Amino acid sequence: MAQALTPESLKRGSQSFAGTYGISEKNQPLGFTPGFRDEETGVIYISCWRDGSPAPFHALDGLPDHLVLARGPTGRVVAVKASVIAGFIRWGLFYTREQAAHCLD
Repeated sequence: MAQALTPESLKRGSQSFAGTYGISEKNQPLGFTPGFRDEETGVIYISCWRDGSPAPFHALDGLPDHLVLARGPTGRVVAVKASVIAGFIRWGLFYTREQAAHCLD
């Protein structure tokens, strides 16, 4: 069974794709934007800060409340639904980290 998406799991994902186009730092110059996709609905969300401005990396705070499972004491998102995956958006299409890492090799 899938686990909730958390800041820690996002960090592990970035670490596992370090040095590839599967991380924001490498693929943003090529037109990729960090984002999320809810696998239950297919809806894609651009990664944003709490105020709605675009984030330069995967940030959970800008996701809509219906995806949020838990918030910390300061209101920061600490878990979202397990159906939400991190990836990238380019030209309106969603790419998983793995797809982004390999499509540019």
